[in-house]
Amino acid sequence: MGLFDDDFYSPKVSRRRERAWLEEERAPRTGWRKLRRARSRRQLSTVKVAVISSVISALMAVILYSWLTGTGTPSQQIVSASGGYVNDPYERIVQAAAKVSPTVVSIVNKQKDLTEQESKPEEASLGSGVIFKQEDGKAYVMTNDHVVQGADLLEVVLANGQRKHAELVGKDKVTDIAVLKMDSAGIAAVAELGDSRKLRRGETVIAIGNPLGLGDSLTAGIISYTNRVIPVSLNQDGVYDWEQSVIQTDAAINEGNSGGALVDLSGRVIGINTMKISTTGVEGLGFAIPSHEVTSIVEQLMENGKIVRPYLGVYTVDLNNPYAPITKEQRADLKLPNSVTQGVIVLEATGPAETAGLKLNDVIVKFDSTDIGSTLELRKYLYENKKIGDSMTVAFYRDGEMMTVAITLTDKPES
Repeated sequence: MGLFDDDFYSPKVSRRRERAWLEEERAPRTGWRKLRRARSRRQLSTVKVAVISSVISALMAVILYSWLTGTGTPSQQIVSASGGYVNDPYERIVQAAAKVSPTVVSIVNKQKDLTEQESKPEEASLGSGVIFKQEDGKAYVMTNDHVVQGADLLEVVLANGQRKHAELVGKDKVTDIAVLKMDSAGIAAVAELGDSRKLRRGETVIAIGNPLGLGDSLTAGIISYTNRVIPVSLNQDGVYDWEQSVIQTDAAINEGNSGGALVDLSGRVIGINTMKISTTGVEGLGFAIPSHEVTSIVEQLMENGKIVRPYLGVYTVDLNNPYAPITKEQRADLKLPNSVTQGVIVLEATGPAETAGLKLNDVIVKFDSTDIGSTLELRKYLYENKKIGDSMTVAFYRDGEMMTVAITLTDKPES
């Protein structure tokens, strides 16, 4: 006996139901067939709905993915060499590199051995550069000042391996920019410059250059910071006497990348790679000079061969320099009032400063009505507020007494 008395749960079939089934078997099956056809139609409609829903869902997924990755809809995708659409979101990097690579060159700095009187210039250092202009049979390359520093001979190696002799048009140590020229034979491409002021943090960029002599090398990363201000020692003596506004990126920049291109995904040069922080435990800190600043400097170098800035004519050291502090004995020799803690000590005076009477151990504390507490502040005031021919009042201490003198600024003489 089953656990339940009703027919629904019973494993046995009652006589009454058995007879009913037999009668149904003997009855005509027309109605059953109609019912089966109706069910088939309903099943077919369900399949159609399922297929259409699947197709719509797939299309929506493709469109959403394209929007999120920036690859665009199928009609906007890049067509590969084989004629098919490329869904790889990194294809934009490939295309940007292909566009700008022919314009990026390697620069060989050759110098003579000073210990030998008749020595030929030999390879001293390697760097990179970017072809930015072609005119009257000449091609012009922008690079870093430190790439061409001390060169007796400059050689440019194109992306196709062709080597050309290059001449220096002009250079500027403060901004670390230089311009070279060479004959334009065999050069078919010029870099397109972008507007670095429109960069966004997190934007993908690529760096192309000649790291360690491996020309036309490509690295990729993002914009880590759009306008980073870092201190710079122009004389490389450990005294930070200038500030440089740069683009920070984590794209790998190594020795030899200097002067090369930092490029956006449209293949436009938005910066000139210039330096990196290299120390134990640090990586991904590279810097490039923004293109909108480079453009202004390059134009002046093309026109004048140098950047024209007002010249005071003092070589100084900071009174309160944490990297090279003066001793108590040295401060005592200056005879400064105890209240004076900021200023710059004159170590050498030439040009306008010498003409006005400034000399060794004078301590400059003010230009016009602006306090001057460091060599950095001295340079920034001159370069940002004055021009050649301007007169400026300089306040300084000599042997403990405050003095003032008017100085007329001139152009810096050729070194």
